Amino acid sequence: MKRKLIAAVGVAGMMAGVAACGNGGDDKGSSDANGNKTVTVWVMDGSAPKAWLDEVNKEFEAKHPNTKVKVEIQQWKGIQEKVTTALSENTPPDVIELGNTQTAGYAVTGGLADLTGDKAKLGADAWQKGMLASAEVDGKLYSAPWYAANRVVVYDKKAFEKAGVTPPKTRDEWLAGLDKLKASDPATQPIYLPGQSWYVLAGFIWDEGGDLAVKDGGKWKGQLATPQAASAMEFYKKLQAYSTAPKDKDEATPQQSTDIVPKGGVASWIGLGWEAQGALKALKEAGKEGDFGYFPIPGKTADKPGSVFLGGSNLAVAERSKNKDLAKEWLALAAGKDQMTKYAAATEGALLPNQQAANFSAAAGSFAESMAKAAANGRITPVTAGWANVETEPNPIKEYMTKVLKGEDAAKAGEAADKEIASRINK
Repeated sequence: MKRKLIAAVGVAGMMAGVAACGNGGDDKGSSDANGNKTVTVWVMDGSAPKAWLDEVNKEFEAKHPNTKVKVEIQQWKGIQEKVTTALSENTPPDVIELGNTQTAGYAVTGGLADLTGDKAKLGADAWQKGMLASAEVDGKLYSAPWYAANRVVVYDKKAFEKAGVTPPKTRDEWLAGLDKLKASDPATQPIYLPGQSWYVLAGFIWDEGGDLAVKDGGKWKGQLATPQAASAMEFYKKLQAYSTAPKDKDEATPQQSTDIVPKGGVASWIGLGWEAQGALKALKEAGKEGDFGYFPIPGKTADKPGSVFLGGSNLAVAERSKNKDLAKEWLALAAGKDQMTKYAAATEGALLPNQQAANFSAAAGSFAESMAKAAANGRITPVTAGWANVETEPNPIKEYMTKVLKGEDAAKAGEAADKEIASRINK
């Protein structure tokens, strides 16, 4: 289950926002002859342990004797089309899990209930700010953040020990450690970093005080032709120089965790929890033993880690739900501190709960520990329905990165990328 949970986040984090809506079912929201009601909840395959869901539903049904909760497990493949259809019908599911970059798209089309007036009941004040951003559009709340995950640096303990390198706290320490690794073993890449790992670059841009796009006068415009993006790209270029990874591919082409790392010759790389587990499994299958350490992507100063993209899921109530009040109560229970604490424990820290107080007490030195530390400085991509168009291949951010890595001026490459971003994001 743990592997599936982490894998689900990887997909959720990559999914883009499209216009909203869903697929209804028979008698959802209506009472039967005895006055009983059914609250239908859609969750994605692998997002929640069955035992946890059963406990949430048992507690909810105890408070509402005439109501039953029906959980329907959905698959990520084709989910956007299915949700779009469902939310447009008169009997949609009452509560729906959405990828956090999807929420804005469904909200602006009117498919999701406005939860702004329910913030106190939902416990919104306790939610992590980085996660909350994905649940709001134009100051209104349309979902509750549920879980998230982010990237950290995965390193080979033996390689680091041989080179006398300890986990760095700052960018300068990071580069100094990579120099030591290179000197210790010239045949090993100090870090494997493909040229188009744009989620990593996004963190560097945020650290510089910039963004991927901003809203100006009612329109969105790209921000890659800025000094902040140029500085971020310059640092990325320094890191990438330690790697033999292709400048025109991302971390999944080839998949770094299962196609590259198990072959050896990689001292460190940047990845998600499911990737770290995948690498360990692939190493074991190859008759090798993996011994990984983890640390947050370092920041510019030691007082806080670098910014990271938080990929994950939210829970929303369908605007056309016939059981809207009951759906909100289920949502408040599932997303509240008590159940989120149990959720974090059930997933063994593989996923980050929506509030700090519910965090799993991860083992020292574990991926979960580093992920939680990094999440404190987590953010998401611009919250707008048009962002989905930006991520569509060919992704202009990826093209910008490759151009700069191959020698083109960052400002010139940024101007071309910004023009394309503006064209796509404002559709």
